[in-house]
Amino acid sequence: MAEPLAAGLAVLMVSLLAVVGPALGLSPWWITLAAALALGSLTVDAARFGGRGGHLLAEALPGGLQRLRRIAVHEAGHLQIASHESMPVRQVLVGSLACLRAGLSSAGSTLLDPPVSAKLPLEELRRWSRVLQAGMVAEELQYGVAIGGTDDRALLGRLWALSGYDVATAQREQRQARREVKRLLGEAQQALQQQAEALLQAAPRLGRPAPSGV
Repeated sequence: MAEPLAAGLAVLMVSLLAVVGPALGLSPWWITLAAALALGSLTVDAARFGGRGGHLLAEALPGGLQRLRRIAVHEAGHLQIASHESMPVRQVLVGSLACLRAGLSSAGSTLLDPPVSAKLPLEELRRWSRVLQAGMVAEELQYGVAIGGTDDRALLGRLWALSGYDVATAQREQRQARREVKRLLGEAQQALQQQAEALLQAAPRLGRPAPSGV
């Protein structure tokens, strides 16, 4: 969604300049230059930042810290429940810049060891259901609603489908797993917040590299 949003804003800005520019005494040359700069920035964004330049800029601004904190809370939820389930975590990334450096088109990522096989037994599916939903549950506990987790839901759906379970069973088990995660994270709010703060402090932003040794 980054590219359409950025393109729409650029078109809107140029359109507004074309309409109000003459009334403000702006010459057509300045309007043309603004249009060229806007289109040029979109090209650079697409070529260098994979269309996520707007996200990188938003996270670098003062208000971007709140955006990163929400991402950190989401990833901390995954970490907490993965630890509870004894599932190894390879890497945790918070923010568009960290993900871009890792070659990912995302704002946050928790990389787990892949499932041992495409078709998993029920208890293993239950573990994955808890871990993959933990980010969304962590957001809900902190903010009342989750805005992340699209990829988590998609992966969870594929795991259940590949394992041969019907939709009704998968949905029932996932709801149960979500209730269990809500209880576990609700009982460990302080640990969740501490984990999120540690991830936030380690997250790089434009103009503020990650602390050394992280």
